[in-house]
Amino acid sequence: MSAPSVKVVDQKELSDLAIININELVTMDSKYGIPRIGSQMNQIGIIKNGAVVVRDDTIVFAGTMDEFDLQYSISEFPIVISGEKKLLSPGFVDPHTHIIFDGTRENELQMKLSGMSYIDILNAGGGILKTVKATRAAPISKLVENGHDILDHMLEYGTTTIETKSGYGLTVEDEIKSLKTIKILDKEHPVDVVSTFLGAHAVPPEYAGNTDAYIDLIISDMLPIIKEQNLAQFCDVFCEKGIFSIDQTRKILLAAKEYGMEPQIHIDEIVDTNGAQLAAELNAIQTGHLLKSNEPGLHALAEKQVVATLLPGTPFCLMLSKYAKARMMIDMGIPIAIATDLNPNCWTESMQMILSLSCYKMNMTPAEVLTASTLNSAYAIRRHNDIGSIEVGKQADLVLFGVPTHEFLPYQFGVNHVLKVIKKGEIVVDFE
Repeated sequence: MSAPSVKVVDQKELSDLAIININELVTMDSKYGIPRIGSQMNQIGIIKNGAVVVRDDTIVFAGTMDEFDLQYSISEFPIVISGEKKLLSPGFVDPHTHIIFDGTRENELQMKLSGMSYIDILNAGGGILKTVKATRAAPISKLVENGHDILDHMLEYGTTTIETKSGYGLTVEDEIKSLKTIKILDKEHPVDVVSTFLGAHAVPPEYAGNTDAYIDLIISDMLPIIKEQNLAQFCDVFCEKGIFSIDQTRKILLAAKEYGMEPQIHIDEIVDTNGAQLAAELNAIQTGHLLKSNEPGLHALAEKQVVATLLPGTPFCLMLSKYAKARMMIDMGIPIAIATDLNPNCWTESMQMILSLSCYKMNMTPAEVLTASTLNSAYAIRRHNDIGSIEVGKQADLVLFGVPTHEFLPYQFGVNHVLKVIKKGEIVVDFE
């Protein structure tokens, strides 16, 4: 493979392109449901010996080579890409990340190896609060630079859209700085970046022992500015024992809804707080983690069709033996998405790694993990009408992999299978 080329797209450069003789084209055809639940998650719309035509930034054809030959001539396209012995899928959508930070925490690996838990590390001055200190000190230019580096790597691994959160500022000034960084990255980088306000990620040191006063600051000072400046589509809370309680989480998210932000919740990562029940009550668009969620809460998620965004990289990095009960959730009819949870504690830019962990550690099938990382994850951030599948009229976010089938993608792990990434109709990464 040659060195990667991450390219910022100038829409004036766009031209028609055709991808032909695709060994396996995974369309994620919407006719099988949006979001996919239960057995629908294995219906990924495979076309053998397929072809895709892109005009400007839009998909205008997806079908078999026989159908392509009836409508088009290869000679009419300025760009023709061979899909022989290759897999083409929608670009990955990573619906739960934390890329706005400064500093690293590699020293915590040794702490984990010595037996310290996530909460132990936090109480020792590490974890989120260590990152908060570094992020507060960083100018916005440094956060933008960091974000560009991370997004470059994510794009190289096939991710074309992400959701990311604030949450390492925890003051009015630094939370707004973080959200403005997200807006800048969304404008400057080929990857689309969807913004979530996570001021309730932790209680900052200056409010230790006075969590309710910090919640008042979030509601009275942060939310109005975010609304006025249109800085976030979603609001999230880390609902966990010792962080924010069920009642505190409800208070913040109800206030955020008044300011036009849809609720998300980090729930039941370390202990069962009955967070799943709250997510259903609030009609949250998605929830994250769910390692400890109880069955009545999961049934409530299924009833309300709240997306369970599973983050297998997190228990992997925390060296836990138990992962989210994906098979149970799928059988219950809960919409499942998967995400990297990229943050200084769980630092992977590779959705391909997350696909492999989801298969090997959560017993999901290769088809299910592709569904969970494309169409369902697009649904989890309200982008399913534009991305997440290869269908006529949708945005041309495509990934060409150097593997013959979707089964191979999670099977061979620890390597990058990407050959090309096409974002809004433009080749932005090319390893061929």
